Amino acid sequence: MKKYTLALLGVAAAVVIAAPGVASAQSDDVTFHKDIEPILQRSCQVCHRPDNMAPMSLMNYQETRPWARSIRNKVVAREMPPWHVDPNVGIQEFKDDRSLSKREIDMIAAWVDNGAPRGNPADASAPAVLPDFGAWSIEPDLIVTSPPHTVPAEAGDWWGDYIVDSGIAEDRYIKAIQTKAGDLRVVHHALTYAVTDPDAPINDSSNDFFLNEYAVGKNADVYPDGTGKVLEGDARVRFSFHYHSIGEEVVDRTDLGMVLYPAGEEPEKVLYSRQLGQAGELDIPAGQITRHDGYTTMYLPGRLTGFQPHMHFLGKRQCLELIYPDSSTEMVSCVNFDFNWHIVYNYADDAQPIYPAGTKLHVISYHDNTEAHRGNLDALNWTGGGSRTIDEMAFGWISWYDLSEEEYATELESRANNDND
Repeated sequence: MKKYTLALLGVAAAVVIAAPGVASAQSDDVTFHKDIEPILQRSCQVCHRPDNMAPMSLMNYQETRPWARSIRNKVVAREMPPWHVDPNVGIQEFKDDRSLSKREIDMIAAWVDNGAPRGNPADASAPAVLPDFGAWSIEPDLIVTSPPHTVPAEAGDWWGDYIVDSGIAEDRYIKAIQTKAGDLRVVHHALTYAVTDPDAPINDSSNDFFLNEYAVGKNADVYPDGTGKVLEGDARVRFSFHYHSIGEEVVDRTDLGMVLYPAGEEPEKVLYSRQLGQAGELDIPAGQITRHDGYTTMYLPGRLTGFQPHMHFLGKRQCLELIYPDSSTEMVSCVNFDFNWHIVYNYADDAQPIYPAGTKLHVISYHDNTEAHRGNLDALNWTGGGSRTIDEMAFGWISWYDLSEEEYATELESRANNDND
């Protein structure tokens, strides 16, 4: 275990992965109502229900049975539910981890391999209570809404900004934040910023304070206890959009929701979220899998709280590594990327990596421009970096807060003592 973070507990090196075709559960004992339905209720039905974002409903046995083989393949490959952290690399303790356990995966595989039996309907669980589609996953104290924007039925992608009043007259600190697209079909992404300059230009966010990022499949940002971002009094909110036409005219209004600390209360630490580890020029030749590396130096000691990979259609995998001042390294996380799911992986409090001043964050991005990659729209052409959906990107959204030298030394000693217990 490295001497700096001392946080990589429960790494998957200690996890034994069964062969994909082997299920340890007793096949004869596994039935839909007794064993599989509770898993679907907890991890699948929030999306897999009528008139929702998933392509099929899995609300009962009749709906689930035709998809049994596909379900098995997806869960064994750990493609569903959407939680794409590599279980064999780095930290494995996260908040709001939606992944299935190995036991649950084995149970689903055994159920399908035995013919997907229904079992006794008397074993069925009570129907799950599910949130409305598109509902907030936080309970915002403040909601700021963008002006109506008409996306034509047919047009090139549109990038542009709107600046609106926040309705906040005094400094407030944010506990949690979520961007909720008005129409998921046309909002490729939306970035939000706090605008403190009354003369800020409409299309230049360089002097703004970053608040939140939305992209397809993005969850809310819930900050660790005692941390928060400041929203200054009288600050306005900038919505920076990328809209995409879908063949019909759509009017979008997107909401930014915030959970706030009480008026006058300040958190112990100010949290930052930035695009770090930018890979620079991207060169992705046709028919090839490429690797690009980006680096950011952290000039103060700090504590990482979250990691969200960002690439586009060709994105395959992204890893976050720490390079310490003594040149030793530690791999924090690797994530198998899926453009349909932009997920923030928030580390559990006790597992959040800490690092000394001078540490470099190393973001390693892999793109797959081969015909074998199902997300590839055109494997015959070179692809480079850019803002369009068909261009590529390679960076990580990193959340962290700074520590003093004394705080870092104290936390390092505490983790060393815990490791020796």
